[in-house]
Amino acid sequence: MTFEQLKLIHGHQQFIALPDSCRPDIRKSQALVEAYANGDAPVYGVNTGFGKLANQRINQEQLHTLQLNLIRSHSVGVGEPLSAPIVRLMMATKAASLARGYSGVREVVIDTLLAVHNAGLIPDVPSQGSVGASGDLAPLAHMTLALLGEGYMWVNGQKINADEALHAAGIEPLTLNAKEGLALINGTQTSTALALHAVFSFQPVFEAGLVIGALTIDAARGSDGPFDSRIHELRGQPGQIRVAQIYRTLLIGSDIRNSHRVGDDRVQDPYCLRCQPQVVGACLDQMRHAIKVLTIEANAVTDNPLVFAKDGVMLSGGNFHAEPVALVADGLALAIAEVGAISERRIAMLIDSNVSQLPPFLTKDAGLNSGFMIAHVTAASLASENKSLAHPASVDSLPTSANQEDHVSMATFAARRLQSMVSNTAYILSIEWLASAQGIDFLKPLKSSTALESAIGSLREQVSFMDQDRWMSPDIEVACTLLRSGKLSKLLVNFNLFDEVYP
Repeated sequence: MTFEQLKLIHGHQQFIALPDSCRPDIRKSQALVEAYANGDAPVYGVNTGFGKLANQRINQEQLHTLQLNLIRSHSVGVGEPLSAPIVRLMMATKAASLARGYSGVREVVIDTLLAVHNAGLIPDVPSQGSVGASGDLAPLAHMTLALLGEGYMWVNGQKINADEALHAAGIEPLTLNAKEGLALINGTQTSTALALHAVFSFQPVFEAGLVIGALTIDAARGSDGPFDSRIHELRGQPGQIRVAQIYRTLLIGSDIRNSHRVGDDRVQDPYCLRCQPQVVGACLDQMRHAIKVLTIEANAVTDNPLVFAKDGVMLSGGNFHAEPVALVADGLALAIAEVGAISERRIAMLIDSNVSQLPPFLTKDAGLNSGFMIAHVTAASLASENKSLAHPASVDSLPTSANQEDHVSMATFAARRLQSMVSNTAYILSIEWLASAQGIDFLKPLKSSTALESAIGSLREQVSFMDQDRWMSPDIEVACTLLRSGKLSKLLVNFNLFDEVYP
């Protein structure tokens, strides 16, 4: 699956089919598992217990019960349920992993997963309870439990018994053969889905941040000199080069910029203006790296043991360890926090009349009116919150399973915490959007560039200039809704920010 296909699955219910070309390899690996299950040699997860109990042999007649007990015992998640887009990605990526023919499951297992997905059924999966090491065990167990007709499903926003939902959709509840339960719950599909969800959520926020940052440059009558291509080509960082190009393009034709090319005694702008390519460009490179790693992981085989039918062997390994996901999730956390942090600094600069040369706190009659004084406090509080959330989760290993699983990734939390950070940064940028538009309005009759005037116009359709103090929370919410909808992203449609290779 490509990154764009994953994005489609995340955004909307898509019909997914299993290519017939996959089926011969699936059958071969399943036949090898069946042969091992009928043999005398101990094979982990096929005829033994799990984790620390791997030395316990299981009788032939109890193998089906072993798999069922595995799913029931591992369904111990807590907290709010994962959203439908995340669970859709979990089911799709789990099906893709199993379909590669190295997991030893029957075709009916994959077919049932896809039937549930295609019917629009969403297994009820609690969001907490995985350390991202021996697979995302608890969340994937809850997903599997629903396939068995136990647990719950979400149907049209209603939580109902899973067996009822399956019956209504004409889907037969799944029964598990040897290794199938283990194959379903071993793997990184939950942490990967959560991290992809963060990337998809952050993309329009990041893009809006570029447009809003350019607005603030013009509102503060900053220079476009720091975005000269010659500066950035000398360093060679691709994200930095691309961001500088975007700022140069967005500022073309600005009357405000042209008005202070001569006679402006300021030598250099604050870092929050002139270092945007260096800071936000580095964040772009982090996002692009995350997309690469997560697209690989979404297509990976990450259960255990793995079945190599061609060689007639089953090998135990550790592909379920989600360290690649944990590290890119931590990298994303830093990027999300930094986009918000530099935005907060730009707001602080705009309201400081000594630096911006705009009215104090962007208001008429300062003193009688407080203007954007406390809106900036909100932005500062959110930026500070992001600093705490940005602490790396991947370094916080906590051994489980009586020290059998003695180093874990914490990838599931690393990825799950990103949603709060995306929300915080979206609000910070929304406050900056309001502030920069207010600043540019103070410079009338001068106008910004055509692109940036369009960005102001989108906001002004719903939020008017603030000529005196008013209740600002509704304005922030409106701006945030517009921002997260991708309204400002349309101004960057030609820049291909997340292509595999920069043109």
